[in-house]
Amino acid sequence: MHLLYPMIFVLMMMPAGLSSGRSAAGRDDEFRERAHRLSREVLIVDTHIDVPERLHGKIVDISVRTPDGDFDYVRAKSGGLDAIFAAVFVPSILEGRGKAKAYADSMVDLVHSCAARWPDHFALVNSPADVVRLAPTGKVLLAMGMENGAAIEGTLANVRYFYDRGIRYITLAHSRNNHICDSSYDPDRKWNGLSPFGVQLIAEMNRCGMMIDVSHVSDSTFYQVIRLSSAPVVATHSSCRAFTPGFERNMSDEMIKALAAGGGVIHVNFGSAFLNDEARRQPERMRRDIDRFLKQRGLKKDDPAVKKYKEEYLKEHPQVYADVADVAKHIDHVAKLVGVAHVGIGSDFDGLGDSLPTGLKDVSQYPNLIAELLKLGYSEEDIRKVCGENTLRVWEEVDRCSSVAKEP
Repeated sequence: MHLLYPMIFVLMMMPAGLSSGRSAAGRDDEFRERAHRLSREVLIVDTHIDVPERLHGKIVDISVRTPDGDFDYVRAKSGGLDAIFAAVFVPSILEGRGKAKAYADSMVDLVHSCAARWPDHFALVNSPADVVRLAPTGKVLLAMGMENGAAIEGTLANVRYFYDRGIRYITLAHSRNNHICDSSYDPDRKWNGLSPFGVQLIAEMNRCGMMIDVSHVSDSTFYQVIRLSSAPVVATHSSCRAFTPGFERNMSDEMIKALAAGGGVIHVNFGSAFLNDEARRQPERMRRDIDRFLKQRGLKKDDPAVKKYKEEYLKEHPQVYADVADVAKHIDHVAKLVGVAHVGIGSDFDGLGDSLPTGLKDVSQYPNLIAELLKLGYSEEDIRKVCGENTLRVWEEVDRCSSVAKEP
C-alpha cells in the first residue's frame, strides 16, 4: 500500500485542470476564451505597422478584408486592435539627395487619405487623449511615426513641421547611417553615435513633444540619446538581444535597463529573426551556401540553375519560424528585468514579409498573444499595461516634457 502514497501526493500537487490531457486542453480553451474577451475590453495599441509602405503606389481598400498584407479594418477589429502608429517609412537611399522630406510628406498624405476615404472605419489621432476618447467609436485609430530621420534633412524646423502634420515619433535611422546618427545595420560608424546635428535634434524633439525611437540605431547612439534626452525614450519595434546574441538590432539587457530607468518602453517586434536565434541565422547560412554554389560553378545570380538550387535548398532546409509563445517570452523577459510597465507591442506587421511567427500572422491574432501571457500568469491589469497603457503613459510623459505642447 505504501507505493500508492507518492502517486497520491503527485496528484494532490498537480494544478487543477492539468491532471490529464483532456483537462489541459480544457485549460487552454479557458485561456483562449479569456484572451478573446480581454482583446475586446483592453486598449490594444501597436506602435509600428508598415501599412503606408504597403499601400504606397498601390492603394488597396483596407476597410474590408484584404487577400494579402497583415493589416485591414476587418482583421484589426477581429483581433481587438484599437490604435496603430502607421510607419511613415523613408528609404535610406534617399539620404542626402534632397528627396527624403518630400517622400515622407507623400506617405503622410497617404495616411490622411485612409481616414478621408473610409471615415466610418479609420480616424486620425494626435494624442493619448484622442485615443481614449475615440476608441469607443469602433474605428481603428491612426497615429503616425516616421521611420528614418533622413526626412529632417538637416533642418531643425522640420521636427515641428512633421509634428504639425501628425508625426509623433521619429526612428532616428534605418538601415544605414544618416546625418543624425549611426545605424545598427551599417558597419560604417560614421559618427560613433550621434552627429553634432543629431545632438541638437534630440533637444528639439524633446521641445516639440516628439517621441525619440531608438529602434535601428547603434548601441553608441542609444546610450548618447539616453544621456541627452530630458523625456522618456521608446523603442517602437525591437526585441531582446538575450535571445539573439550578437544581433545589435535588438536591445541588450543593459540597454533595456537604461531605457526603463528613464521611464521608457520597449515594444517587442514580431519578426521571427528578432525572436529566435535559429530563425535569424538560417538566412545567413543560406546566403553563404548559395554564394559557395555560385563560386564553385562560376554562375551569375540570375542563372536558372541558381533558382533551382534555392528551391532544392529550401526543401531540405525549411524556413524556421518563431512562435507566438516566443513573443510572450520576450515580453516576460523585459517584465522580469525591469517591470511590466516598460514593455509593449510593436509588431512590424506589413513590414516583415514571410517571417511572422506561427500564431501571429496578422492583426487578427493578438488574442493568441494575450492567451500566452495568461498562461505565464500575467494578470488582466498587467495585460492592459502591455497591450496599450504603457504606450499611452510614455506618450503622455513626452507631451508633459514638451514646451510646444503647453503652448496655447
